[in-house]
Amino acid sequence: MKILVTGGTGYIGSHTCVELIKSGHEVVIVDNLYNSSITVLDAIEHITKVKPTFYQVDILDKIALNQVFLEHKFDAVIHFAGYKAVGESVSIPLTYYQNNVAGSLNLYEIMREHNVKKLVFSSSATVYGDPHTVPIKEDFPLSTTNPYGTTKLFNEMILQDLYKSDPTWSIALLRYFNPIGAHESGLIGEVPNGIPNNLLPYIAQTAVGIRDYLRVFGDDYDTVDGTGVRDYIHVVDLAQGHVKACEYVIHHESIEAFNLGTGKGYSVLQLKNAFEKASGKEVPFKIVERRPGDVATCYADPTKALELLGFKAKCDVDQMCKDSWNFQKNLK
Repeated sequence: MKILVTGGTGYIGSHTCVELIKSGHEVVIVDNLYNSSITVLDAIEHITKVKPTFYQVDILDKIALNQVFLEHKFDAVIHFAGYKAVGESVSIPLTYYQNNVAGSLNLYEIMREHNVKKLVFSSSATVYGDPHTVPIKEDFPLSTTNPYGTTKLFNEMILQDLYKSDPTWSIALLRYFNPIGAHESGLIGEVPNGIPNNLLPYIAQTAVGIRDYLRVFGDDYDTVDGTGVRDYIHVVDLAQGHVKACEYVIHHESIEAFNLGTGKGYSVLQLKNAFEKASGKEVPFKIVERRPGDVATCYADPTKALELLGFKAKCDVDQMCKDSWNFQKNLK
């Protein structure tokens, strides 16, 4: 199959391109390089021996995006392109709505015009808002607590309406939990701009001395050690989930939401300790006040992905930390 991957040089996108190529698919990447580097293409080629076709195109540029569709006949699209920092989305919400919603509308309209109706959408567990119970199932009520999450939920609603209007579409909404880790080669991984928003890059930067200490937001939750518990999934497992979802939408006409997680929760301190074990480095930390809106425990029920996609995450937290450290220590 020939697959268009928007945002394909980003963290999750690049790992997904590797897994698609390894599975025998042809990959075309569209990315504006806002939050990624062109050097990722060389890393993908080094890992797979295949260099994907690449277009430096912003999905807000409808003319340029349409040209890509004129030059290729795609079997399916995996849509990652979008801004993703929760805190930043609170500060500049209009930018997030313009990019993540208006840009996505451009893509969906062009797909319809070119009769490409197979789509895997990069959603997020943020669409569950503040769930009252765990594990989280796909049929839980949906709500959001920040503009980033709202852009994901808006996209899901748009795609639900699109499918209702034309059931020949096939769409997978992938709600992932907390992606961490890196490719075992150490060539691709998460490289955040500025201060990391996510926990593991912050831990890794603390281990190498870029950050003085790790801030742990609260130690009085009703959890194993008082710190927040989350469902961490290895980015390579997550990428393989996208391949499974892509192959699923090719053979079905439906719209389905899938949780991509491990179904297990690890606390902040458990993750810190696992990283210290993997790296041999101490990660100093300080307990600070809870953040508003943080929940004690959040992890997925991954049953549906196993039953319909045949997908199950394989890597444990020790492997996630080992691969993250391997990538971090090789960063120049």
